[in-house]
Amino acid sequence: MVLTTDAIVGGVHFFPDDPADAIAHKALRVNLSDLAAKGAQPAGFLLALALPKNATEAWLKSFARALGADAKRYGCPLLGGDTVRTPGPLTISVAAFGTLPQGSMVRRAGAKVGDHVLVTGTIGDAALGLKLRRDRGAARRWKLSVRLCDQLARRYLVPEPRNALAAAVRAHASAAMDVSDGLAGDLDKLCRASEVGAEIEVARVPLSDAARAALAAEPALVEVILTGGDDYEIVCTVPPSQLDLFVAAARAIGVPATQIGRVVAGKGARFLADNGKRLKFARAAFSHF
Repeated sequence: MVLTTDAIVGGVHFFPDDPADAIAHKALRVNLSDLAAKGAQPAGFLLALALPKNATEAWLKSFARALGADAKRYGCPLLGGDTVRTPGPLTISVAAFGTLPQGSMVRRAGAKVGDHVLVTGTIGDAALGLKLRRDRGAARRWKLSVRLCDQLARRYLVPEPRNALAAAVRAHASAAMDVSDGLAGDLDKLCRASEVGAEIEVARVPLSDAARAALAAEPALVEVILTGGDDYEIVCTVPPSQLDLFVAAARAIGVPATQIGRVVAGKGARFLADNGKRLKFARAAFSHF
């Protein structure tokens, strides 16, 4: 059994005026993303809900309806929990349970020199979506259409965990974790747990059309894209003998998986520009403290 817990707090992980259904989706899905990266199938969850005094019956109905829909969609039923009042912001804590064959969990420690580094989906959309929420002039500076702005906003508002890929991660990856605090920082954590290094070609990091357009207009956004967080993709290391099998498994279920670098001797992740120089970040990952 795999256990994980994650809390989200109004004003920290979501905006207080975000829709109740989107908040419910995020609360469960950030935990499901952890299970996916371990190769586990969801089995159930516990919910602790701390409600401010201004919570309404209509808000609770929308929240419960969305949470129930996700519980059904991902096969992860609500097993129990607690509901309390709080004088502070809305706070939601989920403890999720997953199952897998004994001894088969994919840990952060397991990457070996020579393994390929892969990441699912696209990176940086959520971080850019957050910037759009905070800076309404950004869309004009980045020359984004309404459609592309909506795409980035949606990626921040509602994560799409990669649970469909859990079996492939378990079968083919040597190490994995979900990307919640930024690709640069989270991959560095994996490397340090495995006592290896990694060299990543920034040009190979998969980006959406919206992220590419924003980056073309403002090249300094590369740091936001690589360190901003809230992607909820999976970064994993895969031995050369398993690479084609992993990519084929991902393709079969419609999940893009991109090779972005290799595991090397050393300690920590290094992100290399086109000229081979290492990028330096002011802060490699999101941190609460």
